[in-house]
Amino acid sequence: MQQPEDLDVALRAAQSGDEEAFRLLYRLQQPALLRYLRVLVGDDAEDVASEAWLQIARDLGGFAGDWDGFRGWTATIARHRAMDSLRAQRRRPVSALPVEALPEPRLTTGEDAADRAMELLGTEAAVAMIASLPRDQAEAVMLRVVIGLDAKATGRILGKRAGAVRTAAYRGLRTLAERLTPPPRPAPRVTHSATPALREVR
Repeated sequence: MQQPEDLDVALRAAQSGDEEAFRLLYRLQQPALLRYLRVLVGDDAEDVASEAWLQIARDLGGFAGDWDGFRGWTATIARHRAMDSLRAQRRRPVSALPVEALPEPRLTTGEDAADRAMELLGTEAAVAMIASLPRDQAEAVMLRVVIGLDAKATGRILGKRAGAVRTAAYRGLRTLAERLTPPPRPAPRVTHSATPALREVR
């Protein structure tokens, strides 16, 4: 696993024109950005991600910050390109899969709901489930849990206070937990066999 200090070094190298370092940053960040964009633009995610990476490559030399800052910066660029795409096409965000088609594995806690969704359902189905949340909750969950940003960085991207981001993420995770936890089975009905009363014959 890459250490943050190693990623900071790779980031500096990429800014200096090191193509191998830039490829490393791309390999590490692209999967999370693609999942986030699937929540925003559905099947257009790969096209929007390509546009985002063109801008990232072009503007990387002017970026100032560490690896954590880079993740937030790339997410901001990806979101702007997604909003441009949505405005151009005048449509609402869509989910890649209908939520009714998703399986219902058991989930025990709300805190790990998004991680467990990714693990248990597979990427496409998990992203579809997160995409079915209200927009503010879906973005908060993706940015905080999937991309790994803190509430402050997420708030800067979404134009919200950190507290509002935490609330949206909590509500989204709670909803995911509820959807991933099957309803309790009803208790079996207990039937009593009737014993006919014996009458005393006198």
